[in-house]
Amino acid sequence: MIESLLGRMAKVGDLTVVLPNGRTVRAGDGTGTPVIIRMTGKGLRRIVANPSLAVGECYMDGDLVLEQGTMWDLLEIVGRSGGRKPKGKATWFQRTKRAIKRRVLQVNGRMASRRNVARHYDLSNDLYRRFLDTDMQYSCAYFARPDMTLEEAQEAKKQHLAKKLLLSPGKRVLDIGSGWGGLAMTLARDHGADVTGVTLSTEQIELARERVAAAGLGDKVRFDLTDYRDVAGPFDRIVSVGMLEHVGVPNFGGYFETVARLLADDGVAVIHSIGKMSGPGRTNAFTQKYIFPGGYIPGISEVLPAIEKAGLWITDIEVLRLHYADTCREWRRRFLADPEIPTLYDERFRRMWEFYLAGAELGFRYGGHMVFQLQLAKRVDTVPLTRDYLYAERG
Repeated sequence: MIESLLGRMAKVGDLTVVLPNGRTVRAGDGTGTPVIIRMTGKGLRRIVANPSLAVGECYMDGDLVLEQGTMWDLLEIVGRSGGRKPKGKATWFQRTKRAIKRRVLQVNGRMASRRNVARHYDLSNDLYRRFLDTDMQYSCAYFARPDMTLEEAQEAKKQHLAKKLLLSPGKRVLDIGSGWGGLAMTLARDHGADVTGVTLSTEQIELARERVAAAGLGDKVRFDLTDYRDVAGPFDRIVSVGMLEHVGVPNFGGYFETVARLLADDGVAVIHSIGKMSGPGRTNAFTQKYIFPGGYIPGISEVLPAIEKAGLWITDIEVLRLHYADTCREWRRRFLADPEIPTLYDERFRRMWEFYLAGAELGFRYGGHMVFQLQLAKRVDTVPLTRDYLYAERG
């Protein structure tokens, strides 16, 4: 059975698997970085039974040992072999079963949302400081030039969003899912906006408030520990980066109805989210269990109907393709290079995060994942009729 699995998952590359009895199995076409892994009997059984979950778990537990090459080298073989490509058409029964399961996993009420946020974002601010950029942007950067550093690309992302928001001094801005406050601070400092950020993460909001106070922006930026559904408006502008992935398809209607309710009649909203080019699917089993419980990466086809029902104009859609792959690559490199992480976190945790970051890059590089930015408005004439303003030099 292992030969059959390897034949499907490693059509290219140079992979050698050392089985528990010492026998070796080779797969691929011999190209690329050689990878050698050693399996325990327990690990072999787990991977054959459920590879999408068990490869990461076995790596965490020591049942899959890399003797040559890195976890990224191994996963890239899978990606280049088409192991993460969107699957073909499913039967009606398969589609229905998957749709029901998706909805059950995505019922993110208020208590579930707080619990899921705490599982990931309240781990430790210090952990995120070690691999994010200096402004702690935990979302897709915008590599306007291929030679950009991560810091430059994250700054470019923030300024790109600011242009889409058509900001001017004094505009009231709501930042849904405000993270560690970097975007809110940029909008206030560079564009004169008055920003309210909301988050469900106690760790994030504490640091965000400290950063605002240190920057002397307390009169322009404030953060509330509250659910976006409980916010009172109106706001001239609404921005949400990396939040929609935590909402869940059953709640998209309520999410965009809330955006419409909170947005002024002449307002503009920009929603930035990970998406899938292949349409509705399933959350990766490893990610669902260990990284983002309750999370779901939607297809644009699942988002647009909710926007239409909310009565909002879609004034612009932009798709960023490999930008997040390059972002994840930089995060992974920084995580693995940090000299103190091995003393602060146990080996199982480090392997879990290495696998998560490598797997995330794989999804964007080979698995059909991308990022979309939606610009929304209530009125047809709120934003310019051409996109020239997005690329004009700032005055």
